[in-house]
Amino acid sequence: MSSADDQDDLKPTFTPGYKPGAAKTAAEYAQLDAEDESLARWKASLGITPGATGGDTSGPKVTVLTLELDSPTLPPGKKLVFDLADSARLADLKKNPVIIKEGVEYNVRITFKVNHSIISGVRYIQVVKRAGVRVEKLEQMLGSYGPSPDGKPYAKNFDPEESPSGLLARSGSYNVRSRVVDDDGEVYADWDWSFKLAKEW
Repeated sequence: MSSADDQDDLKPTFTPGYKPGAAKTAAEYAQLDAEDESLARWKASLGITPGATGGDTSGPKVTVLTLELDSPTLPPGKKLVFDLADSARLADLKKNPVIIKEGVEYNVRITFKVNHSIISGVRYIQVVKRAGVRVEKLEQMLGSYGPSPDGKPYAKNFDPEESPSGLLARSGSYNVRSRVVDDDGEVYADWDWSFKLAKEW
């Protein structure tokens, strides 16, 4: 498959007719409809309050920290967490596949930090290929967030899925491309990794 096909696979889907609004600062959002009490509460939950500053806007709006695969069937103490700041570990994940137990329920969890501005339309896209052929595409909306008032990262849990099972599923490895992108096409994280299915974790 060509690189153009890879890029097409990683494009987010859009609702026909939807156009993202113009970007505004946190201070501008705080002033909009300031007299609406329920809207003020919602904006406060996003960290948008009168007098809020946007912080340092020189870096990316979003920093993706970790991706985790979680399952109730994981052995006690075992965690499958990818630290996206660890480039050596990410490079290793491309060559040495993660082992995932076949036929079990699991879910993906992503942690990220909003550095400045208000984000909306940010989504996680995952394309799984086997022998160069796409077998799955997962696209999940992260939601709308502002910088956390206490500086803590946000965590988003995706809907549970079930890993494939059977002899055919266990033969060979799966290559995954993961990306976090917004409505404007700005990419906040993009990495490759691989996994194999087995009878046990």
